[in-house]
Amino acid sequence: MQTSRVTIPAAERLLGCYFPVLDYGFVSLVDYMGGDESVAQAARVSYGSGTKKVSKDTGLIRYLMRHWHTTPSEMVELKFHMKMPIFVARQLVRHRTANINEYSGRYSLMPMQFYTPQNEEFCKQASNNKQGRAEPVDNIIYHNAVSAMENARNAGQANYEWLLENDVAKELARIDLPLSMYTEWYWKIDLHNLFHFLRLRCDSHAQWEIQQFGNVIAGMVKKLAPASFDAWVDYRLESVNMSRQEFDIIRDIMNMNEETATLVHSRVQSSSELSSREKREFEAKLFGEKHDVPLFDLDVSKSKDAEYFVKQAAFAVPTFKKVKKE
Repeated sequence: MQTSRVTIPAAERLLGCYFPVLDYGFVSLVDYMGGDESVAQAARVSYGSGTKKVSKDTGLIRYLMRHWHTTPSEMVELKFHMKMPIFVARQLVRHRTANINEYSGRYSLMPMQFYTPQNEEFCKQASNNKQGRAEPVDNIIYHNAVSAMENARNAGQANYEWLLENDVAKELARIDLPLSMYTEWYWKIDLHNLFHFLRLRCDSHAQWEIQQFGNVIAGMVKKLAPASFDAWVDYRLESVNMSRQEFDIIRDIMNMNEETATLVHSRVQSSSELSSREKREFEAKLFGEKHDVPLFDLDVSKSKDAEYFVKQAAFAVPTFKKVKKE
């Protein structure tokens, strides 16, 4: 069957492929809508019908990413089928811009599959990061820990099965099952918000387990929307954010030292990785004048109470007489 919708050959080859993650998990791209062409198309709609392209798609996509114009990338959507430990799933739930439909233990029996970390990922608590890991524990602690986990899981599974055998509702029988148990769902999200998810979850500071899922998803996005993906890597994932004070220091150095300024200008202009427009924008950042920061102060004396606006609205309500029927 032929279709008029945008199709991406590399993405089509991904459909139906299930990529293993951790011991029992997986990620599969179930469906998608659009790709790089869709992002550029959505951005150009403001130029009107019949106008010429203002730039090639890649240059336009990079411009959009560089200047935080996000709505065009919201026109691309991806739907995944995923299976992961519950504690990992709860980190994905925090990304509330996605649509989720999860396997229900109220209606179906829960598969007794549990995640067990490998020795090299079973680590001590980091001393300088309350959320992070340090070096792996020794082998004796690891094997004792795994044994303790298995005992707890066996007890939980036995209790779950006993409750079911005694005709207790599935929604109650499941409540003491552990976070290491696997769940699965369909997860649909647009490209802009998916990039936000990946920036947080592919980061080395994210929990190792969710990084594994993020890395697989990133690989899929790279095939589906390569220009958008490259722009995201350059302007989000590998970019450096600086405060106003930090950047003022750099700008001051550029403006106060002519030799340094000349050297920087020469280096920027000789770059083969930046487009002409990117070079102009970069030098404008470095050598441009400082801007006054608005104070954003509110004059409370100019505020009104709620009744003021209620009366305003009341005066705007239309008045009319009903026509009497003969």
